[in-house]
Amino acid sequence: QVQLVESGGGSVQPGESLRLSCVASGFTESVYLLSWVRQVPGKGLEWVSSISSEGKRPTYADSVKGRFTISRDNAKNMLYLQMNSLKPEDTAVYYCDYGGTRGLGTQVTVSS
Repeated sequence: QVQLVESGGGSVQPGESLRLSCVASGFTESVYLLSWVRQVPGKGLEWVSSISSEGKRPTYADSVKGRFTISRDNAKNMLYLQMNSLKPEDTAVYYCDYGGTRGLGTQVTVSS
């Protein structure tokens, strides 16, 4: 059973940085795509970024490209999202996602 546990969220000012982490365990396959998605209350899920099993060819939403960096450490079952130059519109609950399976999320609030 796949389990995803996110952490690292918080409240920051515009322009600051945060690093999100996700413990991703229980996979029965060796090749799997992991993603970060986010959700603002009352709105739908927004895809943020994805990364392949080998950690190559990361992809990003246009809204975060150049500011966010996704990475993973398969040996530690970890997925990361480095978020720089945060903007108020980045405020959301961030989820680690595997094919629609998500954890409980971690809140990111960007406000002056």
